[in-house]
Amino acid sequence: MEFFAESLDKDESYKLISGCVVPRPIAWVSTLNQDGGTNLAPFSAFTFVCTYPPMLGFNIGPKLGRRKDTARNIVRTNEYVVNIADQTMVNDLHQSSFEYPEDVSETEMLGLKTVASTRVCVPRLDVAPISMECRLTSITDFSGTGAEFVVGKVLAFHVRDDLVNGVKIDSSRLRPLCRLAGPNYAGLGETITMLTSPL
Repeated sequence: MEFFAESLDKDESYKLISGCVVPRPIAWVSTLNQDGGTNLAPFSAFTFVCTYPPMLGFNIGPKLGRRKDTARNIVRTNEYVVNIADQTMVNDLHQSSFEYPEDVSETEMLGLKTVASTRVCVPRLDVAPISMECRLTSITDFSGTGAEFVVGKVLAFHVRDDLVNGVKIDSSRLRPLCRLAGPNYAGLGETITMLTSPL
């Protein structure tokens, strides 16, 4: 099959590219709403964009022609936390992906405990094996459709003790969730270890 991008509508383009680019890591982003509640939502167009200083980027699409709660909260406070979920958290993560009124705190609704961050005003998830406190660096609209790529500098890392050896993360112990197309998730599966130098 061959598809020409200009012949695809918005939904078709989304379905095609989200099915091609798999698996995707998931940024489970906590922000503060205007009432001081903790908003929580997952985003799977997510990566690091710089290693030193450490910077993360993720895409937030619009909803009904306006910024989603997460984007509005980040613009207002300039701070947020990227939490990384493991496979035991798939139900809570998926439930937090639905649209709720702006004043609803997804962490309270789902019964997820938060703890104070050390460098930003936004709480992090207590159960998350990894949380990264971030300060906003830039927001870029690449498409003109309202979809925005949010980049922030990581100010502090919180990593569960059993996952780290020095500063190296054991991915097999982390068991992170990955996003596939549609309402589908996966784990890491088999790990293939290659030589660290050429033959």
